[in-house]
Amino acid sequence: MRAHRPPQLTGEYEEGVVGKAELRRHRRMDEAELSEAVALAQHGDHTAFGRVYRDVHPMLLGYLRGLVGDDADDIASETWHDIVRDLGRFHGDGISFRSWAATIARHRALDHMRRTKVRPRTTELDEGVAERTTGPDSEGLALDNLSTERALALIAELPQDQAEAVLLRVVLGLNGPMAAEVLGKRPGAVRTAAHRGLKRLSERLRGAEEK
Repeated sequence: MRAHRPPQLTGEYEEGVVGKAELRRHRRMDEAELSEAVALAQHGDHTAFGRVYRDVHPMLLGYLRGLVGDDADDIASETWHDIVRDLGRFHGDGISFRSWAATIARHRALDHMRRTKVRPRTTELDEGVAERTTGPDSEGLALDNLSTERALALIAELPQDQAEAVLLRVVLGLNGPMAAEVLGKRPGAVRTAAHRGLKRLSERLRGAEEK
């Protein structure tokens, strides 16, 4: 398996190849900051693209790990290749960019699964990935504990629709409509799947703590 690296337009893209520890320490940009960085990257600012990559890649990789497991690095590389190729045609703000990137990643992952004839699955995510995300207060216990290995392992036991909804909402931080757009489903269906998945995680976590 080849090591992942971001697509390279010029030498400055080497900035994107950073250690996991540095990625985890990096503060997630708010949507205004990401919108500005994406706009600058579209005009050829390679430093801005490096900022976009460092901000989006950890969550994108976490989502892909939930779909294709150990093949996530390769699929992420293909995803960023497509992002660079089509960046000039992207229109939208920061949250729209996250959704767009997730859509590309999902299409690449599904193509990979069709080629290899494997079914979508969820696996343990990188430590620290879930710590960088936020969610509604109503998600409470499950979100508070998703950074633990135990909670991440529980995602693997969720039905596929619930697992993907949780990954998109929690790992990538997409809102309901954006997650629905990625999955090609109605927002209500995705909200229900995410709610059920998080409720199941919360119940399992509470049950484990009571033992």
